[in-house]
Amino acid sequence: MRTTRAAILLTVSLAIAGVAGAQTPTPPDNPPAATPPSNWTHFGTDFSVMADGYVDANFNSPASGFNGLRNFDVRANNVHLGMGMLTIDHAPGPVGFHLDAGFGEDFDIIHAGNRDPEDWKYVKQAYVSFKPKSWHGLEVDAGEFVTSAGAEVIETNQNWNYSRSLLFAWAIPYYHFGIRTSFPVGSHFTGGVQVVQGWNNIEPLNSGKTVGLNGAYAWKKVTWTSVYYGGPEKTNTTKGLRHLYDTTVLVNATDKISYYVNFDYGRDKNIGAGASQWAGIAAAARFAVARKFAIAPRLEWFDDMDGFTTGTAQTLREFTLTGEYKMTTFLLSRLEFRDDRSNQAFFQKNNGYTRSQPTVLLGMVAFFGPKK
Repeated sequence: MRTTRAAILLTVSLAIAGVAGAQTPTPPDNPPAATPPSNWTHFGTDFSVMADGYVDANFNSPASGFNGLRNFDVRANNVHLGMGMLTIDHAPGPVGFHLDAGFGEDFDIIHAGNRDPEDWKYVKQAYVSFKPKSWHGLEVDAGEFVTSAGAEVIETNQNWNYSRSLLFAWAIPYYHFGIRTSFPVGSHFTGGVQVVQGWNNIEPLNSGKTVGLNGAYAWKKVTWTSVYYGGPEKTNTTKGLRHLYDTTVLVNATDKISYYVNFDYGRDKNIGAGASQWAGIAAAARFAVARKFAIAPRLEWFDDMDGFTTGTAQTLREFTLTGEYKMTTFLLSRLEFRDDRSNQAFFQKNNGYTRSQPTVLLGMVAFFGPKK
């Protein structure tokens, strides 16, 4: 384990040193209109580095030192580095690849509770892509890739809020291992089919496979995505299928105002009678107040009807208000207040338990890479 971690850290360090040492050629007196090459792109391959950390205050002062129901901002009343990650991406033309590798507690959480080989616990994505021109837009990816479900992603700087929603943390998977396809149908619709090992595992739990179907319809200012996953998710048996339906409507109303609504419904069939179910809905918005400053509120409701995902049968509500300030082109800061509430005494307060959990957080994300 220590050897693997050291190897990854060495790889990240060498990549940073090599990219940082490259120099952009001095433009001539009359430079062409084309954009100069990026220090972070070489031989058609993009390199980027991200570091993500935060300081958090939980008003309940939990004796455990952890925030309840959080997935990445888990530490209470502490300064913590969540993730350091190197990304290497080569667009398929006709063959490409993508790798996200790193270290930190976020990687431990992503791979928690599964039987993945030790080396894979430092990998978020690793897949090869095929997209020949003769396939008319069809792309095939093979390997480990993040799930298509959800309105948020693992990388903080690609979300509107610093903390992830309850739906992201408890309703959907993080990643899959297998094959996925993407293909355009007309000028507005993109579809996809996936055949994967299951939820959050590299090695199979059983002899069955999980099938994923996804589609996105894009208008001028509105994008509607729908995702379905279905398959056996229990160890050493194909009985009792798990189903997930996820849908998001994203509206880019203006250059400064965007909002989305995300809905999830899941059902896991017991081997015997009955099934566990969970459902939730989240709504969020982002207002670009100034060139470097934005405000993003989020409100959601989540019902873990049988305690399948959170461990307790409960109905949850959550409100988050995030203020974002871009300190530089590579450094992003977010100040966030969040309040989680349950109909059960679920959240730790000192040595006891209560129904609410108010927190305040300051997060910092550093990103070095090509401009997209």
